[in-house]
Amino acid sequence: MPYFDAASAAPLHAVARQALLASLDEGWADPARLYREGRRARLLLDAAREAAAEAVGCRPDELSFTPSGTRAVHLGVAGALAGRRRSGRHLIVSAVEHSSVLHSAEAHEAAGGTVTRVAVDRTGRVDPSAYTAALRPDTALACLQSANHEVGTEQPVAEVAGACRAAGVPLLVDAAQSLGWGPVEGDWSLLTASAHKWGGPSGVGLLVVRKGVRFAPQGPVDERESGRSAGFENIPAIVAAAASLRAVRAEAAEEARRLRELTERIRARVPALVPDVEVVGDPERRLPGIVTFSCLYVDGETLLHELDRAGFSVSSGSSCTSSTLTPSHVLRAMGVLSEGNVRVSLPPGTPAEDVERFLGVLPEAVAAVREKLGAPAAGPAAAVREDDVLVVDAVGRRCPIPVIELAKAIGEVPVGSTVRVLADDEAARLDIPAWCEMRGQEYAGEEPADRGRAYLVRRLS
Repeated sequence: MPYFDAASAAPLHAVARQALLASLDEGWADPARLYREGRRARLLLDAAREAAAEAVGCRPDELSFTPSGTRAVHLGVAGALAGRRRSGRHLIVSAVEHSSVLHSAEAHEAAGGTVTRVAVDRTGRVDPSAYTAALRPDTALACLQSANHEVGTEQPVAEVAGACRAAGVPLLVDAAQSLGWGPVEGDWSLLTASAHKWGGPSGVGLLVVRKGVRFAPQGPVDERESGRSAGFENIPAIVAAAASLRAVRAEAAEEARRLRELTERIRARVPALVPDVEVVGDPERRLPGIVTFSCLYVDGETLLHELDRAGFSVSSGSSCTSSTLTPSHVLRAMGVLSEGNVRVSLPPGTPAEDVERFLGVLPEAVAAVREKLGAPAAGPAAAVREDDVLVVDAVGRRCPIPVIELAKAIGEVPVGSTVRVLADDEAARLDIPAWCEMRGQEYAGEEPADRGRAYLVRRLS
């Protein structure tokens, strides 16, 4: 069964498996002890740190191992903010950061700090000048991911790092998605990553703090990992993580070329095979193995189940796949269609034949879902005219029903007239404007309504 969700977790690399098994017999002892078993464990830990530091492009004593990439982010953000508390309590993040960064920002706000969230364009990319404009005298830290985990868009880290360095502000880079493909360029100050993203074992993260960066670890600390990550190190997992990072880097150039060709094939052929599809993310500046697209009039969760039954494991940022019924913060920040969203992230070694089979299965899967939703059991939404405005009542209907009913209604009004869609599904706020852009209609905004919100669409053609 083809696994196309490597952006969530890559399959364990063969080198990681070998290193993990080999180090279980050698790396079980406490590396802080001076007896033979402890010295042996310390050698393994030091060697892994040196290998990881070489891959990152930092000094070994700048790198600490953490229990996860998420924990590395939490420790890094909290420690950097505390270390620069005298400079101020202002934090800058992009609107599409990983949830671990955004959760850290929320905790900082709750504690009395201030946060600026930098917007992105429709490709998911920040404008470096927006970070420059956000810098203030009281800015303590800025954060920017190297590449987005949902759409693959690469960020201009080097330019942002230069602006931050000029202002005397450290930049923390979340490199979880990109580190397996190569080092992060630019004069950044802190970096985090997670081993399970590049084929290492889960439960190992990296936190790099450059020399000269003011950093004050928060919470109870001990002497391990330079006082930045308390607790006994999982040496076998750490050794496997470092070994697999070195291995994937050795294969990265050739594998990146091959996977980029496969994702380009998906990007080009999906819109030709499936009507009403929007491919999202930067078409050029993106990670090799990720391609994301959204299908109009499709329930994301149902589509994922259809693809799973066909033998393909993919993920989605649609609201329909979330218990909160809200679209992913990444898609929301980009202002792109969220319904029927599919993220394909190919692990290294993916055969071209699997991609061809996926492209053969996808049109039928989408058509099946659309057929189910075209005649919902509860019947079509009620449509009435009010003062030459056609009102579509989709209150209580979930994604993508409000957009489906809008698409049906727009043909019933003359050019220049308005359709007023009533909906209480949070996804409608994102998907109705996206539908208008895809369909060449005018989105006239939203307004309060007695039930839900009212979304106004003016027919242009």
